[in-house]
Amino acid sequence: MLPVILVIAGLDGTVDPSVQREVQRVPKTMAVTLIAPANPAKETLVFPPSGNAYKENGASHRVWRTIAATAPDLVLIAGADPYGLQQALERESVAGVGRVAVRRVDAKSGFLRGIKVEAQSEARLEMLRRLARTPQHVAEQLQPVYGHDLNEAVYIPAFSLIARLRTGHQADVERIVAPYVTGAKDSLAKASSSHFSGHLVFAELAERTRKPEYIARVKAAADFAFTPDGQMKESMPMHNQMSDSVFMGCPILVKAGKLTGEAKYFDMAAKHYRFMKKLDARPDGLWRHSPLDEAAWGRGDAFALLGMVLALADLPAAHEGHAEIQSDYRSLAAALAKHQDASGMWRQVVDNPSSYLEFSATAMIGRAMLIGLRKGWLPAKEYQPRIDRAWNAIKARTSAKGELIDVCESTGAQKTLADYLNRKAILGADPRGGAMVYLFAVELINP
Repeated sequence: MLPVILVIAGLDGTVDPSVQREVQRVPKTMAVTLIAPANPAKETLVFPPSGNAYKENGASHRVWRTIAATAPDLVLIAGADPYGLQQALERESVAGVGRVAVRRVDAKSGFLRGIKVEAQSEARLEMLRRLARTPQHVAEQLQPVYGHDLNEAVYIPAFSLIARLRTGHQADVERIVAPYVTGAKDSLAKASSSHFSGHLVFAELAERTRKPEYIARVKAAADFAFTPDGQMKESMPMHNQMSDSVFMGCPILVKAGKLTGEAKYFDMAAKHYRFMKKLDARPDGLWRHSPLDEAAWGRGDAFALLGMVLALADLPAAHEGHAEIQSDYRSLAAALAKHQDASGMWRQVVDNPSSYLEFSATAMIGRAMLIGLRKGWLPAKEYQPRIDRAWNAIKARTSAKGELIDVCESTGAQKTLADYLNRKAILGADPRGGAMVYLFAVELINP
């Protein structure tokens, strides 16, 4: 196995041209990745980084977390190190992944000549363990961490419960949701868009058990789309004009139609989809998060893609909305494919190369593409490699304890691109990111 070296140049904002040339001439006996310039805006850096990534000390967090995700055997600092990266790496484990060896060299021609890696780093050994895991293994590691409560019937805990359902924990899931079924708690007492998608856990239970009480909860959520006299509303309410609502609204409506046999729910799903499409679909195939700004927020596009494919999975093929949604699903998948990073990740703002690589969007997009591929809506030759790269990238950023790298915080409609670029990136356990990687793993286990 080739030693992995990460070259970091330009910590002071300047990069000698010889650095790029030297990396391009690297011998085949080593694998070398370059970060240059590491500090393009010439910020004051802090190592280990402090504050919220990437709102504060953005360049510092980017360097530190890139080291973690790359997990090299050796970090080679080419040129000046005015902010003490070498000393920090000598003292600290990097972002929960492990320790790495570090050296500083002058940024000049031939600086890689004679460089030897003495041993695999702690970080590299940890990364190899992560990448060797099967989807089953990842799911087994996530199971003790995620999916053990439902304090509100919203999508984040509900999706981890669905993952647990699909891996044989039905009795415990039924115990957890029981208060909402018995009426001890009202699952829609303070209903929001997130509650609609959260009721997909009741749909999953209804399909497994056919118990009318589960169907009743699904119907209760879907019925928000209708007036008291049974007429379809303009859209599913509480959408806030955000692309999230393709996911929040369409799948639960389609599930209600499937479980009740009432076509009005299929019709309403198509109507709501078209309402959201008019608000948020961009001419280039991506979706803006909301009409407030054109930004193609990563999780916003993932919500749209996953919402489409989950709805399509249960919407009758003969329904007049199926062909349109399927065509749009393919278009969005193709637009997203163009922006997948070489690492397998998608970015916080999909088409902005300066934004960070974001965990939850990648897990959701990878899963949504996998479902579509298996349904025959996407060509395997083009999309299977993308799904595989996304899964490997997600595995690399998921520890055995369910700790994750760079999950975007909860995000409403933002007014500017800068607002999306500066959203906090969570490092550690996170229920939202955990739910999405858990279901991605389960989707890989259970076709």
